[in-house]
Amino acid sequence: MAGPGAAIGQGLPEGAMVPVDAVDVRLDPSAHPIERGNAEAIAANWEREIAARPALFDGEMVLLSRLSWRDRVLSGVCHTVRYSTFLFWRSTRAGTAAHCFAHAMPVSSDGALVAIRMGGHTINGGKVYFAAGSFEPGDFFADGQVDVLGNMAREVREETGIDLSGLPREAGYQAVRMREGTVLARRFFLPWTADEAAERISAFVADEVEPEIEGPVIIRSADDAPEGLMPHIRPLVGWHFSKQP
Repeated sequence: MAGPGAAIGQGLPEGAMVPVDAVDVRLDPSAHPIERGNAEAIAANWEREIAARPALFDGEMVLLSRLSWRDRVLSGVCHTVRYSTFLFWRSTRAGTAAHCFAHAMPVSSDGALVAIRMGGHTINGGKVYFAAGSFEPGDFFADGQVDVLGNMAREVREETGIDLSGLPREAGYQAVRMREGTVLARRFFLPWTADEAAERISAFVADEVEPEIEGPVIIRSADDAPEGLMPHIRPLVGWHFSKQP
């Protein structure tokens, strides 16, 4: 019989972009398998994490116990966990769990990608990626189905002030499985040039009391890799500039 991690990432080739027409990821109310027998280790790891970054908050998010891709459908099961559980998984990469997160990829009117650099007080301080965050229990509909677009819109609005609602977007998603987790990406097309978008984001950050990000980062070509660019962003950038709309 296959072990508990056997269905995690099934059908998803590592590092390769695959098309996704539909997402069927559901929230299971039971405890995540990784939490069984690991309470002390999770607590000890959390103490180390907050010693390094006291601003961290042990809020709720979700972590997968199953994930697969077949016939252009991404399917999975996830469970509500504390952020401390996620950080324990991230430090151990236990095979009973996996992480999936969504990236809205804002595209400027002149074809550039609009990314962000995270603030130094965050777990990914100084890193560059698209404004995003892990799925949370509030990102699911009443039937347990994940609201991917809702998650994307909330995270982009909270970090950059940009409202994705009403913006033209691609019909489907792209997914790529990396060591950091499985990324679900979708392009949204902004009505502004890259410089105009950067000015808007910078103004928003300047007005925030405790901004999550340092500011915008514009990526203008596949070779334009800014310092701190997260590994899982590289295949998305390469794909975008090879598939210009």
